[in-house]
Amino acid sequence: MIKHKEQRVGVFIDVQNMYHSAKNLYKANVNFEEVLKTATAGRKLIRALAYGILTTGGEETKFLETLSKQGFEVKTKELQVFPGGAKKGDWDVGLAIDAIKAADKLDVIILVTGDGDFIPLVHYLNENKGCLVELMSFAKSTSKKLVEIADDYTDLSKSKAKFLLKSGRRR
Repeated sequence: MIKHKEQRVGVFIDVQNMYHSAKNLYKANVNFEEVLKTATAGRKLIRALAYGILTTGGEETKFLETLSKQGFEVKTKELQVFPGGAKKGDWDVGLAIDAIKAADKLDVIILVTGDGDFIPLVHYLNENKGCLVELMSFAKSTSKKLVEIADDYTDLSKSKAKFLLKSGRRR
């Protein structure tokens, strides 16, 4: 796919999905600064949003502050803990709503996630908003259907040295 410098882009990062994918697959952290640089590819960045979960321990606070310094608008919500100990923390609906709201001001929406729950969002953005939808993720932890329907796909695992940081080292 040809990327034009005049394209207005929005980047939407599912931090939990990417964090756990990198940890489980490579025992590493994602270099989100490099992801953003690669995603924009010299085009006009209109918004870059990162969606994170806050835990009671607060160990992610410094990491989320770093994302903010790298140019991301960081949205957070608290981890839900249910009676019995089950935990839930995702931003799927919030990310989807933000992408739909921003779509009228964007030519390209870049989703950084492997979560197949975003398939209806991709269809909606293509068919109803006329946006191109690009996807960036680690192929091994990505919905194959999501890759198929995206207008462009970047497999971050093909450039591990660029997109991964050794655990404990975050920029």
